[in-house]
Amino acid sequence: MTGSDQSAPEAPFDAPWQAQLFALTVALNEAGHFSWADWAATFGPMVQEQPAETYWQVWSEALVTLLSDLQIAEAAEVQRMAELWQAAARNTPHGTPIELSAASGS
Repeated sequence: MTGSDQSAPEAPFDAPWQAQLFALTVALNEAGHFSWADWAATFGPMVQEQPAETYWQVWSEALVTLLSDLQIAEAAEVQRMAELWQAAARNTPHGTPIELSAASGS
């Protein structure tokens, strides 16, 4: 096969948040918060019901569901933290590490 016959591999992530979500899921699993079988039992049925373009959104929803089911974090708390981090990101100059304290704009 020549170089012109090979196509570039498809990127697994379309956006940085998807890679971060994947890494967070793996880290929680490796830290022993849930087994991969638990993850698959939650994510599998949810993703089968959705169109492919929502794959990473479903992944996020499945992680929140699993964390809530296991009483690690309630969905409302996850949502609240996500909103705080989004506010912090909006209030942080480009190129500067985001800190949660920046959520208030101070």
